[in-house]
Amino acid sequence: MSRVKRGNVARKRRNKILRIARGYRGGNGRLFRTANQRVMKALCNAYRDRKRRKRDFRRLWIARINAAARLNGMSYSKLMGNLKQAEVKINRKMLAQLALIDPSSFTNVVTSVKK
Repeated sequence: MSRVKRGNVARKRRNKILRIARGYRGGNGRLFRTANQRVMKALCNAYRDRKRRKRDFRRLWIARINAAARLNGMSYSKLMGNLKQAEVKINRKMLAQLALIDPSSFTNVVTSVKK
């Protein structure tokens, strides 16, 4: 059986990892073994945090809506319940934007759904 030289394949695989690790501190960006570990960890974190980002933004929007609703004399849960009953189709992101950028419009929304 003939001998197989893996020079190109191995070098390309290592260089691919080192390209991804460019900019990491110390040997983490220059040495293949540590760079490989850091890249694997970074990719795991990136995957996890893409999911987490959605949760974090939802929490932020809820906190902003709650603060603005309390300024208008209503709690977050009551506001959301009244919005649902009044069949107002506006999502949390847009409500939070209203509360932050245009408080008077948010106040109009709250007064329109108050009982």
